[in-house]
Formats: sequence, structure tokens, C-alpha cells
Amino acid sequence: MVTRKSFTRPVTKTSNPQPKNKKSKDWIIWAAWADRVTFEDIKRETGRTESEVIKIMRSTLKPSSFRLWRKRVHTKSIKNRKKFVEERKKLREKIKLSDID
Repeated sequence: MVTRKSFTRPVTKTSNPQPKNKKSKDWIIWAAWADRVTFEDIKRETGRTESEVIKIMRSTLKPSSFRLWRKRVHTKSIKNRKKFVEERKKLREKIKLSDID
């Protein structure tokens, strides 16, 4: 398990392992594709904002791959921690309301 200051994330065996240098473009691209790494985590590790990551992805990936990545990021609420927390709150409220019925 990889231990960080604020959370512990399970290590996932992948065909595309995590690059060693966290300041490199390779690591940013790897982290942007990873579902478990939020944009906040990327900013904390590299100092790059979400818009900078998008620019890196746009300049590095093929156009079709970039569109696929953007669609994936837009539909995955976990990539943005704030959006993830809001979605969880809505889900909890929905569950509470359905328990009353």
C-alpha cells in the first residue's frame, strides 16, 4: 500500500506502472488516466492545476485519445474531489428518502 499524508491508496497492478519521477510529464499523464488519482492529488504532487493537466493531455495525446480521456474524466465524479463529495451527499440523501417510503 502507498501511504500519503492524508490517505492510503491501494496499489493496483497494471500493465502501465506508475513512473518514478513525479515531476515528469509521464507521471502527469499516468495520473490523469488513473481513476483513483484526483486533480487535487496531481496538484499537490506536481503543482500543476487541472487546466494545465488538460493542456498537457491535449498536446501529448492523439485527438481521439484526448476526446476519450475528457469524456472519461467528465463522467467520473471521483476525478474532482469536490464533485465526488457532492455526488455522495446526494446519494446518501436519496437513500435516506427511499428508506422512509
